[in-house]
Amino acid sequence: MYKKIIIFIMRILNSFLTPSEVPVHYLSANVVLVLCAIFFLFLSPTLLHAQNDDDDLPDATREYIENIVSDSDSDFDFDGIFDVLRGYRRKPLNLNQATEEDLSDLRLLNGGQINALVDYRNQFGQLIDIHELQAIPQFDLETINRILPYVAVKKGVETFNVPVGKMLYTGRNDLTLRYTRNLELARGLKPIAEGDSSRYVGTPGRIYARFRHSYENRHSWGVTMEKDPGEEFFTGSNKAGFDFYSAHLYYRNISRTVKAIALGDYQVILGQGLVVARGYARRKTSDVTDIYNGGRAISAYTSINESLFFRGLGGTLALSDNITFTAFGSYKNRDAVAIDVGASDIDIDGANFSSLQTTGLHRTENELANKGGVREANVGGSLKYKTRRFHLAANGLYTKFDDEWQRRPDVYSQFRFTGDRIAQASLDYGIIFRNFNFFGETAYSDANVNGLATLNGLLIGLDRTVKLAVLHRYFQKEHNTIYGNPLAETTGGSNENGLYLGLDIKPNYSWQFSAYFDTWKHPWLRSSIDAPSTGYEYLIQATYRVKRKMNAYVRFRDEVKFVNAPDNETAFNYIIPRRRVNIRLHVDNKVSKVLELRNRMELVYFDNEVEPLSRGFMLYQDIVYKSIDIPFSFTARYAIFNSDTYDSSVYAYENDLIGFFSIPAYAYKGTRFYFNLRYKGIHNMTLEARFSQTYLHDRDFFSSGLQRIEGHTRSEVKVQMLYKF
Repeated sequence: MYKKIIIFIMRILNSFLTPSEVPVHYLSANVVLVLCAIFFLFLSPTLLHAQNDDDDLPDATREYIENIVSDSDSDFDFDGIFDVLRGYRRKPLNLNQATEEDLSDLRLLNGGQINALVDYRNQFGQLIDIHELQAIPQFDLETINRILPYVAVKKGVETFNVPVGKMLYTGRNDLTLRYTRNLELARGLKPIAEGDSSRYVGTPGRIYARFRHSYENRHSWGVTMEKDPGEEFFTGSNKAGFDFYSAHLYYRNISRTVKAIALGDYQVILGQGLVVARGYARRKTSDVTDIYNGGRAISAYTSINESLFFRGLGGTLALSDNITFTAFGSYKNRDAVAIDVGASDIDIDGANFSSLQTTGLHRTENELANKGGVREANVGGSLKYKTRRFHLAANGLYTKFDDEWQRRPDVYSQFRFTGDRIAQASLDYGIIFRNFNFFGETAYSDANVNGLATLNGLLIGLDRTVKLAVLHRYFQKEHNTIYGNPLAETTGGSNENGLYLGLDIKPNYSWQFSAYFDTWKHPWLRSSIDAPSTGYEYLIQATYRVKRKMNAYVRFRDEVKFVNAPDNETAFNYIIPRRRVNIRLHVDNKVSKVLELRNRMELVYFDNEVEPLSRGFMLYQDIVYKSIDIPFSFTARYAIFNSDTYDSSVYAYENDLIGFFSIPAYAYKGTRFYFNLRYKGIHNMTLEARFSQTYLHDRDFFSSGLQRIEGHTRSEVKVQMLYKF
């Protein structure tokens, strides 16, 4: 019987892969049938087992990660953080032996807290009990509760006598399968209509598969595969199946000398990110003093971004107790827009490219033509000297393309790197003096134009309740980087001078007051901004907590930056200030051990002095149910929103499938709901399903171009299986 049901489910899912026009109500009916089949199949008493919550983030951790994700950009490595936390939940980190890199790996402590813990250990020796954390400066109850599921206090020293072969074949295996698609077909997935010049070549579903083997947090190997909506699957350009494949083999702390080895795909963070910062790089968030980039130089890559990683070999060696050496090499294909020499207005010889593409999308003939258009080689490294209160590191990266990067002759890009090679070098430092933590990095880029960039910061623990952060940056317009990603208003570490101030006050467990102010200047033109410009941004947030009951905060955020005036009819472009104000009230209320209610109201005001003031509003109600008696849990949201324009839309984090997150824009006038269902009644297996739908009252279409969907509704269905063995 089960076999017939499974065949029935697979036939329905197979119908989703058909790119032809299918009525939405038919697909919705199929979704209901699939969910019903899964429901009855896995309610069988012969299959029920106790729930396993290894994959659930505790509430304190979830709230912290959500705040970071909500304020970060699309390059945030959520998969990597989730894997690390899941590993430490199974094998807690020993705080008596943890290095600064280990503590940074948690992503739950800022630089000041890490330094405070290490300094406390150096002064008083090993911790005796986990409750001793309360005696460490900058460790409040909220921070302690956040890290408790992932740390432990143990005596003794770390052992390195686990054979490499044992780590390779023993440990835990995780298999993840995920399928996603919109029920309504986008324009690019329909037959070509009159006037259309192209369409997507593939099927409408997103298919994701990942296998990962891990031994504690010391070893990992696995493969990740993905096909985006509109890409081909086992046909055309992807006869081998998926559009993107990523594989890695990673070891950490093999011995006292070999600190890390990475083979395949990996990510690198050096210094404060002026040369290399791909993975978890710091951004401006509501954790206003979390501005210090630390952690391990090389780590495994398990995400699905198809460009921001290295592919090859890398490693870190401890040459002595105080000196470490990191080296890495990479060779891979990059998506690039080739220049048509015959039609180009650039005077060049041979075929070259005008830009690198980072979307990873290969849905149309043009996108397929850009796929793997240029080969990129990287060689880099770092030599670091470190003592208890001081470190100094020399970092470098050399990048070579097999074709020349020839940018369009726009005025704003005349100081950007062109050619086929670029070299970058930097010095980064850190000094701890009492409650002061000084850090910074100065980098130099050598290409057709040579430039300097420097970033310097200070973290101060004024007392147990007050923390202050200061960060100054000076990036010359001639400074260029391919993989740099420092904390700044814009990415790339170029053409920006700025000052950031952050203040965090926690007078007691119940109250917390946070604020930051950031001001910047762009000395030269930027894309779509035809003059030097300035800007500023500040955030003020007050948070109130009732232990194990409620978490509420009110936030005010104001940002002003200059942009080109819209609908300009004069002979020359001119810039005007654009202001965006966000006011948010958010409440999490734990009604019981199994039920939590989350409410948010947010207002947005958008003004550019030329067009009428644009307003946005969003109100949502979340329900989170996690039973301790039955294997089902669910989260749901119902939201109403109304924005005058897309510029005044509201962005909100949404609970999604395990290992995944989404931050959609609530734009125009409408409603949105989603429902996530999780089932853990099968031993070592987690099944999830999600249905979401947006309804627009004032528009009868979504998006534009080939992504345009006709009608008032846009619906999405997701299913996922996680199997541990």
